[in-house]
Amino acid sequence: MEPGDEAGQRKRVSYGEPVPRDTEAAPACTRHAALRVHGFGDDLTASSSALRHDPMRHRHSEPTHAPAASFAAWVGGGSASGTLERAMLEYGGGAGGVLPEFVGAGGGEGIFRVPLRAAMHPGRPPPLEVRPHPLRETQVGSFLRTLAYDPRRRQLWAGAESGVRVWGLDEVFDGWAAGLRRGDEESAPFRESVPVPSVLCVAVDGASRLVWTGHKDGMIRSWRMDHATAAGDGGGNASMFKEALAWQAYSRTPVLSIVVTSYGEIWSGSEGGIIKAWPWDSIAKSLSLTQEENHMAPLLVERAYVDLRNHAAVGNMCSLPSADVKHMLADHHRAKVWSLTSMTFSLWDARTRELLKVFGMDGQVESARLETPVMPEEFIEEEIKVKPTKKDKPQGSFTFFQKSRNVLIGAADAVRRVATKGTLVEDNRRTEAVAQAMDGTIWSGCTNGSIIMWDGNGNKLQEIQHHISAVQCIETFGKRVWVGYASGTIQVMDIEGNLLAGWTGHSCPVIKMAIGGSYIFTLAHHGGIRGWPLTSPSPLDDILRTELANRELSYTRLENIKILVGTWNVAQEKASFESLWSWLGSTSSDVGLVVVGLQEVEMGAGALAMAAAKESVGLEGSTNGQWWIDNIGKTLEEGISFHRVGSRQLAGLLIAAWARNDLKPHVGDVDAAAVPCGFGRAIGNKGGVGLRIRVHDRRICFVNNHFAAHLENVSRRNADFDHVYRTMTFNKPHGSTASTTSVQLHKAVGASENQTDEDRPELAEADMVVFLGDFNYRLNGITYDEARDMVSQRSFDWLRERDQLRVEMKAGNVFQGMREGAIRFPPTYKFQRHQPGLSGYDSGEKKRIPAWCDRILYRDSRSVAIAGCSLECPVVAAITSYEACMDVTESDHKPVRCTFSVDIARVDELTRRQVYGKIIESNKKVRCLLQESHFVPDTIISTNNIILENPEDVVLRITNNCETSKAAFEILCEGQSTRKQDGTKSEILPRASFGFPLWLEVEPSAGLIEPGETMEVTVHHEDSFTQEEFVDGVLQNCWCEDTRDMEVVILVSVTSSSSTETITHRINVRHCCPAPSAPLPINPPPSITDTPSDTVSGEAPNKRSSKTNQSNHLQRSDFAPFGSSEVHDLCGM
Repeated sequence: MEPGDEAGQRKRVSYGEPVPRDTEAAPACTRHAALRVHGFGDDLTASSSALRHDPMRHRHSEPTHAPAASFAAWVGGGSASGTLERAMLEYGGGAGGVLPEFVGAGGGEGIFRVPLRAAMHPGRPPPLEVRPHPLRETQVGSFLRTLAYDPRRRQLWAGAESGVRVWGLDEVFDGWAAGLRRGDEESAPFRESVPVPSVLCVAVDGASRLVWTGHKDGMIRSWRMDHATAAGDGGGNASMFKEALAWQAYSRTPVLSIVVTSYGEIWSGSEGGIIKAWPWDSIAKSLSLTQEENHMAPLLVERAYVDLRNHAAVGNMCSLPSADVKHMLADHHRAKVWSLTSMTFSLWDARTRELLKVFGMDGQVESARLETPVMPEEFIEEEIKVKPTKKDKPQGSFTFFQKSRNVLIGAADAVRRVATKGTLVEDNRRTEAVAQAMDGTIWSGCTNGSIIMWDGNGNKLQEIQHHISAVQCIETFGKRVWVGYASGTIQVMDIEGNLLAGWTGHSCPVIKMAIGGSYIFTLAHHGGIRGWPLTSPSPLDDILRTELANRELSYTRLENIKILVGTWNVAQEKASFESLWSWLGSTSSDVGLVVVGLQEVEMGAGALAMAAAKESVGLEGSTNGQWWIDNIGKTLEEGISFHRVGSRQLAGLLIAAWARNDLKPHVGDVDAAAVPCGFGRAIGNKGGVGLRIRVHDRRICFVNNHFAAHLENVSRRNADFDHVYRTMTFNKPHGSTASTTSVQLHKAVGASENQTDEDRPELAEADMVVFLGDFNYRLNGITYDEARDMVSQRSFDWLRERDQLRVEMKAGNVFQGMREGAIRFPPTYKFQRHQPGLSGYDSGEKKRIPAWCDRILYRDSRSVAIAGCSLECPVVAAITSYEACMDVTESDHKPVRCTFSVDIARVDELTRRQVYGKIIESNKKVRCLLQESHFVPDTIISTNNIILENPEDVVLRITNNCETSKAAFEILCEGQSTRKQDGTKSEILPRASFGFPLWLEVEPSAGLIEPGETMEVTVHHEDSFTQEEFVDGVLQNCWCEDTRDMEVVILVSVTSSSSTETITHRINVRHCCPAPSAPLPINPPPSITDTPSDTVSGEAPNKRSSKTNQSNHLQRSDFAPFGSSEVHDLCGM
């Protein structure tokens, strides 16, 4: 489960309904009687024993929100009502070592309302957690980058920074054996490849049973699907699979995009606008080599490429831009290929490799922009390797000037765009995703959230926008289109662009999608994979949500950890080991997490200016700050007992956190933030630094603050808190161990990108927030001597009534809804350095009135005073100690520490996924709805046998007999064979991705058929075609091949719009020469003579109008459909 994913109301409702705010959690005492509370070192197993008898374990939810002001009282000594006082004393007011707490007013409203949580998120469909959100620290060097699905073998492939992974949907509900790496403990079973460089793109080739991947090192690799079958006994024991074929596609640049065309060729794009085509014949030959000949395979393919950039050059100029080819799309409807840069589109003929059109995002043709073609990489390398002689110098100079000219042309092009547009607005409108809908339209998504629809010829149809965040990925199926955004939102549209539904799919950007097995799978930036039903929104969602929520107890786990939080204004001093041990070391023996906040680590104009300069260039930290981190680490025995998980410094403010080794596997996703509140809200002498840490799948934020000083600046202190609370935005800390090559967020897409409704601050979405630091609130209406007398008499109750912070919290002006333990220690400010005891209070000329400036406050998941820990209230904390170290004398402030006992409710994702599978198998309503969604419209094919005897076009008709549903069809080529003289046929040889042979054209080869209507598909052939042979991108040889006696098997796959189930019709197509002497049969089968259709782009009309004295034959014979997929998309039916 991702942090915050279960946010929602307490009652289970449809995600299309508004979420009321007055709902309450169900009683917790009965729901968690069978759950065991685990310490951070316990085994995470369920137990039938009851929870230990602790008042914190058996608190119930109040039926409604109590008035905020009624909580603004000290328990055990305040003026609140006796009923509330007795209740808090009973459930948290001192029993069992728990301190009573003061709760500020104003909580539960607006941005100070605690985030709503539930067992199942009511605002979205229930997902299948294929791979739950892993901790970022466990994914260093292995982040998932891309996603693809093979429908025939029900395999989900993912490309990672370290190799390839594959999940089998038939084993998705199984468990793992022991021995998995961190981050994959709750993932569905998968297998992975041997380590290879980072995978940037992937293409599925079902015909060859291969998956093609493009890599950062410029290699293209293929993986056999049969070798990557997911094993149910656990990935730790399964052997890694190796690539089948690999070759160096680019010597110095990565493979950014890869696609398999309608004719079985592999096209790849790289940096600098370089596009290469790899003919299938050379690939097939390499794959067919024996084991002894395998060493020749890479070289055989490597040199057979076609340099499409130079191929499209006219003279010495090319209209293709020199920008990176980040995306490629195979248009199987019209046998074309789209190649995309960030700002331009290029349209190619997949059969002839002809460049048809280059146009911009506005639809304007840009083919007039000519650039010098890029030299083949091998030639460039030869220039670099060979030492130039005197005769070679002119050539080298020419190369230098040629490269310089290319750079100048690129700069001039940028100036041209600025001049024509007036601004750099185009840079905020880059293309980030592209997909093709079943009706043939092309959808492209932009970084500004807009979506552009194009026809197959590159003409702009319309532009729509339903979200302000950047579009990251688009996927289509049937009559629906799914869009993933950088905000984590997923939207569903129809093919006209109308918004059908939307929900928050992940807590970070959705970077890739893939469709298969009645799911739309989404890959998040953090590496988590979820599957959403293709039918959503539908009644199936409500049934699954209800059934999963009813089984909440079976997958809920409770954990308990101890957290030590310390704050100290060190006044630019350094502490002795004894002082640090007294403050932190003496109480850290039984805690799992230690968080320390320091103020005034360094001050002065020079230090502040240096800190501001570092922040401006993305740097932070100082020598003094590192000294404190190192010495606190020594005190905590860092490396032996504890491990530092994160830190952040802003000028004099420093925060750092350490996790005990036993808790470390459950702590991660550490993000840092800094908010200056000094002069002009820009200087870090005042402000806040924070860490957001994921602990047992719950987000806990710690914020170290230093607010405005002086007695009279109460309103400024309140404003400082409000500014920090509202504007603190977390990101990866500087020097984080997270992968620097992982996909980055788009920061310029809008301020609300990572916020939810109402523009709630990030701190408001945390499950627990702890504020610590020198808040600088003083005592009102009291003199220095009176304060000293009251302190010496330990009359802290009387002093608390004059505490500015207590007054402001009671009025709801600051720290709204937050809690503080009972203060039973003397004021911590201001002391004379190195003077022990209470006599050390400031006795100088100013005689600063003693005050509790140094404080620690918190807010957990409770929306009311009394609540049990559950998935609806996942984090419940109690203060077990709150004290100052009065024996430490290095600073004019005393260090303060606070110990929390925190109960955390989390989801066991493996158990919940298994529960999900059992519901799919056993629930009759679910099975009935799935069967209905697997309906495939009845279709009729006009023939199953086509004989081609002349160049005339043949029209194949596909009729949708269903009167209610659209039918989606796709035409593939199972393979090609040759009829021999003895009448036998050779072996059927498929091309990549069931591509067509070069002598056959089928258009359209995919589309949607309206109910009751017929689609006409044109089949055209050539008597011969030119075969070309390229070596190192240069044409070396060509010859003409006869296509007579060629036969192919065409597959017409028909699907519905809500399921990947298909019904496939098989059609035999034979090209033969007519035999005039042969007598016609007595009862010939019916034949249809069709009028030639419009000329296809790139073909001469006279080629299709000759030899009209003969007719092609469409023969109908008895046959059974080639096959249909079983109904086992969501379950094994």
